[in-house]
Amino acid sequence: MKRFATVALTALAPVSWGSTYAVATEMLPPDRPLFTGVMRALPAGLLLIALSRTLPRGAWWWKSAVLGTLNIGVFFPLLFLSAYRLPGGVAAVLGAAGPLFVVGLAALLLGERARLRTVLAAVAAAFGVSMVVLTAEARLDLVGVVAGVVSSASMAAGTVMAKRWGRPEGVGPLATTGWQLTAGGLVIIPVAAFVEGAPPALDGRALLGYGYLVLFNTGIAYWLWFRGIGQLGATSVTLLGPLSPLTAAVIGWAALGQALSPVQLAGMALAFGAAAAGQLTTARTVSSVGPFSRTEQIGRNISMDLTDGRVRR
Repeated sequence: MKRFATVALTALAPVSWGSTYAVATEMLPPDRPLFTGVMRALPAGLLLIALSRTLPRGAWWWKSAVLGTLNIGVFFPLLFLSAYRLPGGVAAVLGAAGPLFVVGLAALLLGERARLRTVLAAVAAAFGVSMVVLTAEARLDLVGVVAGVVSSASMAAGTVMAKRWGRPEGVGPLATTGWQLTAGGLVIIPVAAFVEGAPPALDGRALLGYGYLVLFNTGIAYWLWFRGIGQLGATSVTLLGPLSPLTAAVIGWAALGQALSPVQLAGMALAFGAAAAGQLTTARTVSSVGPFSRTEQIGRNISMDLTDGRVRR
C-alpha cells in the first residue's frame, strides 16, 4: 500500500507537466520558451532552498550542478527546440522514449538488470503515446529530432545519476530538488539572453501562468519526481513519464475543444496500461533504503545486499 501511494504521488509530476502546453499557449508570452524555462526553474529552485534552509556541502556543489544541468539546464532548451522544430506529436513520442534510455543507463550505472517485461512496457508506452499524438501530416526535421533525442537522453541520465548519488545524510528531497532547479535555471539564463534578448513585458495573465508553473508545475512536481526516484528507483519512475503527453491530450479535449478519435483512445489505454504494468514489473526488483548515497550505505555495513540505494531481493 505504501508503494502504491508513492507511485500515485510521483505520477502527479508527469500529470502536472502535461498541462504545460495549455498554460504556455493560453497564458504566456509567445515565442519565449527559454525565458519560460528560466521562470519555471530558478524561482522554484530558490523557493525550495528557502523552505528547506539547506545549501549544498562539499561534493554536492558540483553534483547538484551536474544533476541540474542534465535534468533542467540541457533538458529544457533542447525540449523547447524540439517542440519548435517538430510537430507536437513527434516531439512527444521522442520524449516518451525516455524510459528506454533509463533502462539502458540503469543497467550500466546502477546494475539494474534490464528485464524483458520492463523493456516491453517502455516500448508499449511509447507506441501508445504515438497513437495518441502522431498525425498523418507529421514531418521530420533533423535538428528537431536530434534535439528531442538528446533532451530525452539528458533527463534519463539525470534521473539515473540522481538515483546513483542518492542524497546527503540528513538532507531531504526538498533541498536537493531546489539545488537542481536553481543550478539548471542559472545554466539557461545566458542561453536565453543570447537567443531571446531582454525579458518580455508581463501582464496579469502571464504572471498567473508563471505562478502556476513555478509552484505546481515545477516546484511541487519536481520535488515529487525526485522523491519518487529515491523511493522507487529510476526505471520505475521514468515509466510514469508517458502520463505527461496523455494528460496534455486529455486537457486538449476537455479545455481546448480538441477531438479524440477511437485510435487515440486506444493509444491512451495502451500507454496507461503499459505504465501501470511497468510499476508491477519493477516493484519486485527495486526498493528504497533511505536518503543515503552509495558510499554512506556501504559504510554503515547494513546486513543486506545494497547497491546504489536499493535492496536486492
